[in-house]
Amino acid sequence: MSELIDNRAHRVRTLKEIIKKLHAGAPPDAVKAELRELVRQTDYSEIVAMEQELMAEGMPVEEIQRMCDLHSQVTREVLVPPPPRLVPPGHPADTFRRENEALRGAVLRMRLAMAEIDRLPDDADPGDALLRWRQTFNELMDVEKHYQRKEHVVFPRLERYGITGPSKVMWAKDDEVRALLRDLGAALGQQGATAGEWKIVAATVAEAALRAVEEMIYKEEHILLPMCEQTFTEEDWAEIWAASPRYGWCLVEPQEGYRPPESVLREALRLSSADAVQLPTGNLTLEQLTAIFSTLPVDLTFVDADDRVCFYSEGPDRIFARSRAILGRKVQHCHPPKSVAVVDRILSDFRSGRHSVAEFWIHFHGRFVHIRYLAVRDKAGRYLGTLEVTQDLTRLRTLEGERRLLQYDEEPKEAPVS
Repeated sequence: MSELIDNRAHRVRTLKEIIKKLHAGAPPDAVKAELRELVRQTDYSEIVAMEQELMAEGMPVEEIQRMCDLHSQVTREVLVPPPPRLVPPGHPADTFRRENEALRGAVLRMRLAMAEIDRLPDDADPGDALLRWRQTFNELMDVEKHYQRKEHVVFPRLERYGITGPSKVMWAKDDEVRALLRDLGAALGQQGATAGEWKIVAATVAEAALRAVEEMIYKEEHILLPMCEQTFTEEDWAEIWAASPRYGWCLVEPQEGYRPPESVLREALRLSSADAVQLPTGNLTLEQLTAIFSTLPVDLTFVDADDRVCFYSEGPDRIFARSRAILGRKVQHCHPPKSVAVVDRILSDFRSGRHSVAEFWIHFHGRFVHIRYLAVRDKAGRYLGTLEVTQDLTRLRTLEGERRLLQYDEEPKEAPVS
């Protein structure tokens, strides 16, 4: 059967039969050779169609998940992805790709740190090289936000078009990456190991995790994103754009440039930006609520019950800079390694109910700064998270006596034109 197959339906059937041989135990190299002989090229849609047909015929999803990486390896030489669709900066597809590029950078930096250790004598103290390894691991853990957006925002929209393979197969592969990264995190938490022992961790636990991250980047850029770009409407992208901030950004923030037309956005979400947030003591529009948080003379950061940063206020004079890149990140990964033990102690004490307030005050760039961590609980006492309140007390500490008459401390400004 040396004749090249050009018909799409035939290619899908051929792919399916060859992949079945792989599942039956045929050597991957032999399968690759047969595929090259029979199929000149294929694209993402045929790979997805092949996997969905296998599931429809009764092949267990778990079996396809288990063999997914081998599918990728044997089809890589004949897979021809369409050129990326030209989208403006800040478009969800653009942001996913920029995040993948940032993840590649984190993987590279981790491998460089591991290589530093590899050059040391086995009985040496890894020193700063280990610190750099741990720091790049913290960066790499930002991948969780990338996966959360993909799974909870992108996959449901693909399913509307009957494309269920990614949510059944790719989500499971995401979970494998998570498990490998957890294993690496546990290994990096060890203390007192020699360079020789860290070399073993690098060659086994770390390398397995990094390869899994890279494999998922390949699958997204050669299969998932092209499929989304060919499938989704402007309304779909508007929904994805609007729903994405709740999950946060991975290592980089979206660039400026893309915003769905308001008419498309309203139709996609079926809500107005003026809808009120219903609170026990009153109602506020989202605009009012945002302005209030931006006006408060304190900086607020809220960490939820899973230790993930999910909110910070954005006033004009923040004491400690914040970026949207921290949203969704484990709070432990937002601190230098030497501070993590204190962070964990506070969160553990708050979660257990032993304590509810932790206070610090420091001199910072000529200012006297007061920092409070407050346990947030519901009416039943259930722990909901931790609120960090940071305030510049420099001026307040100088106040004496009383002021009972109106006096402004700022120059008057022109009233805005209504």
